[in-house]
Amino acid sequence: MAEKKNTQVAKAPATDINVAERYRLKTMYKNEVVPALIKRFGYTNVNQVPKIDKIVLNMGLGDVKENTKSLQLAVEELKVIAGQKPVITKAKKSVANFKVRENQDVGAKVTLRGNQMYDFFDKLVSIALPRVRDFRGVSTKSFDGRGNYALGIKEQLIFPEIEFDKIEKIRGFDVCIVTTAVNDEEARELLRLMGMPFAK
Repeated sequence: MAEKKNTQVAKAPATDINVAERYRLKTMYKNEVVPALIKRFGYTNVNQVPKIDKIVLNMGLGDVKENTKSLQLAVEELKVIAGQKPVITKAKKSVANFKVRENQDVGAKVTLRGNQMYDFFDKLVSIALPRVRDFRGVSTKSFDGRGNYALGIKEQLIFPEIEFDKIEKIRGFDVCIVTTAVNDEEARELLRLMGMPFAK
């Protein structure tokens, strides 16, 4: 009995053709930003060079605290933008004036690190911010004195993942970029070199 020939063709290893493009910001940091910061500030050790540690997105949802469906829609939008599931934040104490009860859902937040952090930062500075109407750059005065930068996004529509026809309400959220820089000057230069469009 003749042996059956194995006609199966060996599959080529799965490769993502967009890997280099997706992680271009991470590569740029290592190859271009680090040498530029060392030259500018005279670091003697590569570990002294500041870097982005994490990015925290925070959305206040006090207006939909009684509406579970609206809350879930807003959380889903933040998930799509961040690429990671948010955590729903709850009120720590009751505030009668704002009709807030203890442990009531009042917002959502997500903390990005590693590759997802670089992905979001790249999307923020390359795609989202330039889509802001009459955009003239972000403020250079939003640093906290310890090298961290806060930015307010007024509309989630500036992110390409959000479809205008499917949103319930235009919402904003806060973006906090936490760096390892010891002061605002170093943090500002780090973010500028990585593409943050500061106003002149």
